[in-house]
Formats: sequence, structure tokens, C-alpha cells
Amino acid sequence: MTTSNPADYRNSQENSIIVPMLPFYPAHKVANCKAMNWTIPNILTAIRLVAAPMVALMFLYFTRPYADWFALVLFVSAAFTDWLDGYLARSWRQETKLGAMLDPIADKAMVVIALMVIIGFSSWSGWLVLPATVILFREVFVSGLREFLGETAGTLKVTKLAKWKTTLQMVAIAVLFSQGVFEHYFGMSIMGMDEAMVNDVLLGGEEDYLGLGWKLKGAQWAGQIGLILLWIAAALTAITGVDYFRKAIPYLKDDK
Repeated sequence: MTTSNPADYRNSQENSIIVPMLPFYPAHKVANCKAMNWTIPNILTAIRLVAAPMVALMFLYFTRPYADWFALVLFVSAAFTDWLDGYLARSWRQETKLGAMLDPIADKAMVVIALMVIIGFSSWSGWLVLPATVILFREVFVSGLREFLGETAGTLKVTKLAKWKTTLQMVAIAVLFSQGVFEHYFGMSIMGMDEAMVNDVLLGGEEDYLGLGWKLKGAQWAGQIGLILLWIAAALTAITGVDYFRKAIPYLKDDK
């Protein structure tokens, strides 16, 4: 449809949605998605939200170490979309209220469910349970704060430190999932071998045809590095939680 009135043409241009002309995604489709709020970034976020419970379901329908592999790949892929949807939303100017609501929920669901699975299949070591408890408590506490504040929840905007916290949580969890992969391949390799034979191979008395050494070291290193990263993430989680609470204090006081 055309117009002969320059003023009408100028107004129509000002009200139009400006999007980058990408060869692999037509601009008019991006504009239509934005009108419905179901932009590509929002769809990626929704997929990440759906993928969160799938991490746990992997251990119900698959045996290990296949469940560990599937959970690891699924978690890493979901963590990648956490960066991708934010990047696309900023690049395509598609930052929406729906995305702002879904993104932190998807992040929290991924982290909480993954930690639940890791603890459930671990030896319940205090070194693992304690940082996980700090992370879970903070997520519930901040979510409760945001719900209570309602319209004023904008005062608890996600900070850069909080984004680093989420990234570190996901890296730590991915490394801990990889520990399960190493452990179970090691366990499969020593089936039918007694303890003396295993020790003999690990100490170099016998040729390590099955790679017992690198599988055991992989499990040990993944466990230690993952645990260290999880403790650092828990510290950042606690710091950001205190920061959010400090910002919310003025809104928690009763009017006299």
C-alpha cells in the first residue's frame, strides 16, 4: 500500500519496527514475531525452560553413563542458549517483558534441577551439599522478594555480578556432570577385575590397555575442579543475594 502524502509516509516510517536485514531470517518475520512477543530469543528461552526437567528425566529413562552424557549435552546446550538468546535479543532489539520474565526462571530451573540430580547421585558429601544449599536458598529468597515487591521489583534488576554468578554455576554443574561420565566409564572398564588387578594396572605393573589411569584422573580432576567452581559460585550467589536484600529494604518498611 502506498501513500502520496509525505507526512503520512514519514509517520509510517517512524512507527515501523527496525530490524537488521539478516540473510537467514527475513526482517518481516522478525517484526511479526515481535508483535506476538514470541521472538526467536524468547523461543530459545522457552526451550531452555522445557529442557530443565529433561535433565532429571534422562536418569529415569536411560542407564548410566548414557544418562550422564545426555544430561551433560542437554545442560551445556541449554547453557549456550542462555548466552545466545540474550545476544540475539540485544542485536535484534527484541528485548521484551516476556523474555525478561522467562529468562531468570529458566536459569533458576536449570541450576536447581541439575543440582538436585547431582546431589541425588552423589555420596551426599557436605562439601557438595553446603554450596548447593546456599545457591538454592538464595534463589528461593530472591524469587520471594521479587514476588513480594510486585511492580517495584524493577529495583532488583539483574546485575553483572549476578550474570557472572549464573555463568559460573552452569560451568561448575557441567564439570560435575562430566565427573559422572568419567566415573562410570572407569567402573565399566574394571568390571571382572579384582582390586589387586586394578591397583596393579594403576601403579604401572600391568599395561593399561583400557585407559584406567586417565579415566580415574578425569573423574578426580572433574570432581575437584567442579567443586571449587561451585564454592566460588555459591560465594557470588550469597553476595548478590545480600545485595538484592539491601536494595529491597526501603520497600519492606511499614508506613507509619
